[in-house]
Amino acid sequence: MKQNKKWIGTILLSSALLLGACGSDEINESTGTDTNQTTTEETSSESGDHGGMVHDESGEIPADLEEAENPTYPVGSEVIIQTDHMPGMMGATGEIVGAFDSIAYEITYTDTETGEEISNHKWVVREETENAQEEPYQAGDEVVLEAYHMPGMQGATATIDSAEDTTVYMVTYTDTETGDTVANHKWLTEDELAPAE
Repeated sequence: MKQNKKWIGTILLSSALLLGACGSDEINESTGTDTNQTTTEETSSESGDHGGMVHDESGEIPADLEEAENPTYPVGSEVIIQTDHMPGMMGATGEIVGAFDSIAYEITYTDTETGEEISNHKWVVREETENAQEEPYQAGDEVVLEAYHMPGMQGATATIDSAEDTTVYMVTYTDTETGDTVANHKWLTEDELAPAE
């Protein structure tokens, strides 16, 4: 009888330990963090890398943004993306879904949701800044963003890093890493695109 009680106790203890080990939330012993936790935050705010960041695919544009009259890449053109704003973008094949004339700004801003500094973000257009002035902003000027390309952008105060008077393109492309379709990415400039062969 005593032997049976020992076996039952051993089985119960083993079962409890086994069930505890099978839990879905593993904790990293050294840091106390949940190793299964996922995040939509940028993987590297210093470099402007937007890995894992959910971005706006609505295709909505500011009401006063003017369509380009004779863009190099008209709507419907197939292009190859020659930049890496986000992972899976460089070398991707895409289709132009919008072409507009504006001032494109490279900016540095503080994410309103995470408090992280996002450096050298490309691009925000003049019409996506609060009380946009006609004259281009200069490097060092501060603006308030009306753009909502990604969470934490709208309402943020940004510093202008550079400005380009150019045609900006909205592009739907196939992510080279995941194979997913990324709809209505805003914005790419002419020198960041090449014609598809």
